Amino acid sequence: MIEPRLLRGLRDYLPAQMIARQALIEKIRRVYERYGFVPIETPAIEDRRILLGEETDASELKIFRFDDPEGRPAGLRFDHTIPLARFVALYPDLPRPFKRYVVGPVWRGDEPAPGRFREFVQFDIDTVGTSSMAADTEIIAIIHDTLVELGLTRFLIRFSNRKILNALMVFLGLDPFWATDIFRTLDKIERVGLEEVKATLTKQGPEGVDQREVPAGARCIGLAPEIADRIMEFVGISGGSPVETIEQLRRFFNGCSAVDEGIVELEQILSGLKAQGIPPERFIIDLSIARGLAYYTGPVFETRLLDLPTWGSVFSGGRFDGLIGRFSETSIPATGASIGVDRLFAALEQLGLVGTAPSKTQVLVTVFDQNQLGVYQQLATELRREGLNTELYMGEETRIGRQFKYADVQRIPIAIVVGPDELSRGEASVKNLRTTFGAAGKQHSVPRDQLISHIRSLLEAVE
Repeated sequence: MIEPRLLRGLRDYLPAQMIARQALIEKIRRVYERYGFVPIETPAIEDRRILLGEETDASELKIFRFDDPEGRPAGLRFDHTIPLARFVALYPDLPRPFKRYVVGPVWRGDEPAPGRFREFVQFDIDTVGTSSMAADTEIIAIIHDTLVELGLTRFLIRFSNRKILNALMVFLGLDPFWATDIFRTLDKIERVGLEEVKATLTKQGPEGVDQREVPAGARCIGLAPEIADRIMEFVGISGGSPVETIEQLRRFFNGCSAVDEGIVELEQILSGLKAQGIPPERFIIDLSIARGLAYYTGPVFETRLLDLPTWGSVFSGGRFDGLIGRFSETSIPATGASIGVDRLFAALEQLGLVGTAPSKTQVLVTVFDQNQLGVYQQLATELRREGLNTELYMGEETRIGRQFKYADVQRIPIAIVVGPDELSRGEASVKNLRTTFGAAGKQHSVPRDQLISHIRSLLEAVE
């Protein structure tokens, strides 16, 4: 007999969890569509060269790789952004701007941790075809509105700009080759701390080994300690307000024009957030936000739950103006963000904010007499056609009390009984199974032609 077990980093969802999870996804969808975004879907499997790009980077260490039946290199998508870039290049007649959302599983070979899985659902939103910071501002506003829709209030959206990080490389006289390695290292600050990040930045490789030839993710950056100190000073810039942070940024760069474009973009975002009424206590400029993936080119953002400070980002993204150019002769600007549905769901479970309803059934039609099964099937069908979630009891139990017990376990609020007396009178007995109806356990007969309206009135009382 094969042991029924899960592989590491994977999880099952029981019905109560799936019901809550589907409700979460539907709330997110409503917010996205409120802003005019439309759905698409792409395959889980992509050409491995599309996933990896022109160069081997850390993503190669994360993806699940295999060959397709024809022997071509393939892999499971590790996000929805690279498939989007391929999608846009493949369909050049899409409207501009193109505002899309997509929800589905992605796969990464990361080390499992609380809230971190190897298969997980991401719900992405992206705007393609505009360089305007209004698009980036809208993404941040959607992050805010989505979390509020989910009932969260204690969260912080942190954002920065990769152009400012690029300016840091210029300002410190660093070779652009090391930019991605440095940014990925900075992106680990919250997980490992400043001291470990500084140690990684200054770590020297073995003598005689050209670190440029070492695969990404394994090479040593080897910065001078004084340069690492300046980088730590940079990421430590913060003020009592975003305006003060920007002032400190300008003082740090001391007239270096390379930073000007990035700062202007931050100021445009701040102006847009103010215009849209996003509460200032829910966002902050945080220069330690780098985002580890190489394709980000402008504003980048992450969202943390304040009541779970070590949980990691639940909603993150940024601008990726160069990514679509991998697959097209035309460079097309784009920006977006992704909500980690499984990570957020696990966080909501930790916070006690997930409902536990094991069923979405509203009405259970009991089976009083197996000889009258056709009557009960007809009744259940009538209720379903009226839009009521109705279950016909299929178990072996013949006692009505035990059927009520099943309804109670499944948290079904209403049970219908039709025995010989009800049949003769053209009625059905309705039993309330929820205290929210104000008469839990009460059972009374209703004429069949009034049954549906009566059930609706009971259900409306608890909505």
